Amino acid sequence: MSRPLTPGRIAALLGLLAAGVPTGLAGWLVVDLWFPGGLVLALLALFGLFLGGRIALRSGLGTGAGVVGWFLAYVALGVPRPEGDFLLGSSGIAMYAYLLGGAVVAVMCATLRLPYDRPVSAAPPGR
Repeated sequence: MSRPLTPGRIAALLGLLAAGVPTGLAGWLVVDLWFPGGLVLALLALFGLFLGGRIALRSGLGTGAGVVGWFLAYVALGVPRPEGDFLLGSSGIAMYAYLLGGAVVAVMCATLRLPYDRPVSAAPPGR
């Protein structure tokens, strides 16, 4: 069941999209700086953003807005410039782990069942 797009929900979606960009940039920097611990820290930040969007909008659309912002930042930082180098360097497997881990976290948060997702029944429990 989808909720109607009101001006408040649209503003929240745009805010989550805008919050996804610096989260993706910070994650790229942290993963590249401290590989094992930085990857965990970046994925926890993504989890907070995606789950926060899911809870705030009570829909997977909240997760999707944050994912779009994060992925735009990831792609913009990973595209080579005309000079032949990258805007930020990437250290091999770390960036692929960040991309795959972020995608897994996004799918987990988008498909998560929260208490308000369950139908409410007037029947007493156990019947």
